[in-house]
Amino acid sequence: MERCYLRGSAAMGVIIREAAAGKVLDDFVRLPFSLYQGIEAWVPPIISDNRKYVTGKSNYMNQAGPNARIVAYLDGVPAGRLLYGINEHLNHAKGFREGYLSLFECIDSQIVADAMLDHARSWFREKGIEYMKGPLSLPGGDDCRGFLIDNFESPTYVMQTYNHKYYNDLFSAYGFEKYLDCYGYDIKDDQEDIRKFERLVPLAMKRYGYTVDRIDLTNMDREMRDVKKIIEMSMPDDWDDFIPPNDEEIALIAKQLIPYADPDFIYIARTLEGEPIGFDIALPDYNMVLKRMNGRLLPFGILKYMKYRKKIDRLRVFVLFVVPEYRKKGVSGAIYLNMWRKGIEKGYKRGEASTIWEYNKPMITDIKEFIGEPYKTYRLYRMNV
Repeated sequence: MERCYLRGSAAMGVIIREAAAGKVLDDFVRLPFSLYQGIEAWVPPIISDNRKYVTGKSNYMNQAGPNARIVAYLDGVPAGRLLYGINEHLNHAKGFREGYLSLFECIDSQIVADAMLDHARSWFREKGIEYMKGPLSLPGGDDCRGFLIDNFESPTYVMQTYNHKYYNDLFSAYGFEKYLDCYGYDIKDDQEDIRKFERLVPLAMKRYGYTVDRIDLTNMDREMRDVKKIIEMSMPDDWDDFIPPNDEEIALIAKQLIPYADPDFIYIARTLEGEPIGFDIALPDYNMVLKRMNGRLLPFGILKYMKYRKKIDRLRVFVLFVVPEYRKKGVSGAIYLNMWRKGIEKGYKRGEASTIWEYNKPMITDIKEFIGEPYKTYRLYRMNV
């Protein structure tokens, strides 16, 4: 599949090619390395792992519905890329006819951006889709969500997005409008806040009758059953962008989690009778290691990983769920306290809680109490097709 788009003179022709395999897929994977060369905040992914990721071999993308990848060439040189698809499970559950956009990268050229978005829009129309939304995580993921609109200087945490500022301008000029914002919160070693929670958390746990324990990586079947139950009980029906994971997705989460998890940062809260009521998922910021590997495991990448992973001193908190009847009973604070106290013991100095959707009011309320105001904002866009 190849299409030519002309904007202005013939010299400005943009060629769109499908990134199914071979050189075009390589161009899709490697394009960010040229777009972000010399930018400190960008972290190169491991090329071999990223190829599996963008083709759906390490996530739930292909099971969720049809999808496609394209690369835009300008004068024969890779100038943009885009992945788009349909999450049929979400559409069926919510009654939507929605398409998602993901992994957008582009030179500072409205011509190139328009050509890719035109291509995706045509594809969606052929499949009866009413509107497109993005950038979104691939189905089942918790990364690559939204375009960063502020704070382009702070470090980019593991599985978090970074982009050029002009990406927002390219989408707006094409006709997209803001859909929602998501927030990132900067976690600091604040001993005063920790002392406050050390006073309040034990009182709440005793009053409301619950415990907070580290995840047991040797009993993941039980732990993930409890995680799934908490999500099903906690996720509001009016969250348009989420549905609870099925058993296959839960199994994939567990498979991906075990090699990288530190049980000191993942906790499950349960009542004294053993009923699960809350959990978090947090990981050491492996971007501190990936930054030194430049996308390659061989010949020296593995050695760098083994050396520098011991020096990680940042943490990313991905999710925290609490069932409705235990909100405002200190469960979030108890999980944060245990997590951050362990981090301080291990020499961690900073962390990030992200990305929190602006309609997740209970979590924003809790996180403001413990951390404060957001320090990064990620914007998602929507447009009729």
